[in-house]
Amino acid sequence: MELQLSPSSSSSSSMDDDTDVVVTDDETTVPENLKTSEKKALLELRTMLEDAIAAGQLLHHPSHRHERSKSRVANSCSVNSSCVKEEEAEEDLSGVSLWGVPLLPSRKHESTDVILLKFLRAREFKAADALDMIRRTLRWRRDFGVDGMMDGEGGADAAPPPPPQPPPPHLKSAAYIDGKDREGHPVCYNIYGVFKDKDVYRQTFGDEERQEMFLRWRVQLMEQGIKQMSLKPGGAAAMLHIIDFKDSLRPGMRELRSATREIVSIMQDNYPEFVAKNIFLNVSFRYYAYHALFSPFITPRTRSKFIFARPAQVTETLLKYASLLQPHLVLKSAPASHSTPLLGSCPRRTYRCSTVA
Repeated sequence: MELQLSPSSSSSSSMDDDTDVVVTDDETTVPENLKTSEKKALLELRTMLEDAIAAGQLLHHPSHRHERSKSRVANSCSVNSSCVKEEEAEEDLSGVSLWGVPLLPSRKHESTDVILLKFLRAREFKAADALDMIRRTLRWRRDFGVDGMMDGEGGADAAPPPPPQPPPPHLKSAAYIDGKDREGHPVCYNIYGVFKDKDVYRQTFGDEERQEMFLRWRVQLMEQGIKQMSLKPGGAAAMLHIIDFKDSLRPGMRELRSATREIVSIMQDNYPEFVAKNIFLNVSFRYYAYHALFSPFITPRTRSKFIFARPAQVTETLLKYASLLQPHLVLKSAPASHSTPLLGSCPRRTYRCSTVA
């Protein structure tokens, strides 16, 4: 399908007073409105990508000088590991795609530049590093079996994948996608308080196999969210995450903390610029300390999209960002026993924002 570029929306930013976090929303910038240096980087990446695909070398393992990723899952096979198998030089990659978007620039698909710009922004518009990240993402998706989790993925010659597996019953209330914000971003709710139940915690993190299932389920949820995004130029091609930490990250929840760190690493390494904001609610002092220790493993651009609210600030934070996301919004309901609405204490739909007349 031949698509036309749509007008750009202007970039905007917002600041959280408590954390001095500046969030720059440039996901909707179209190629015509890029800076000269950014346009040059995009053209360079197009050329490099076209050449790599034409030579059948896109999936070859990158050289040591581009070793940047810290995700254990994304790099489960090191350069010298026996599990790394180099693809044949003449492999046909003309149909390679990411999230249903062809990567071959000469196909002139409208959304190709949208995907390429995500990788460029994640690598500060360094074309070689962006190409390396694309390589790593493609290899990780193959090794982790991502394309087998969802229908309709994998490229022209791929075998039909099995249908996506439903989440285990005990995870359905832990995270789910429900609705979109005013700008069209899918909204993902993460209610970690469900893991205070010891049986639920054991079912989720009791052994390595269950922890792996949790990671795969979380990746599948991200893929489902991307299917709801607009990957056209000017579209809302990112997800808003609301994470409630009430009754979570207590002593003895080491596996949950480890899984959270792993998920952030996977998203940072393989889903560049797919998060509009991460709004963390009911954040304790313990989590602030944990985040400070974890911060060196997160890129500054990823950190810039983190917004934190202590328990006393939950209502203020939700109303602040609800007003940005929907006109004339108020919280639909809150527990009468609390002075602030707590996501973990409400049924799924009671804390969603609703338009009032």
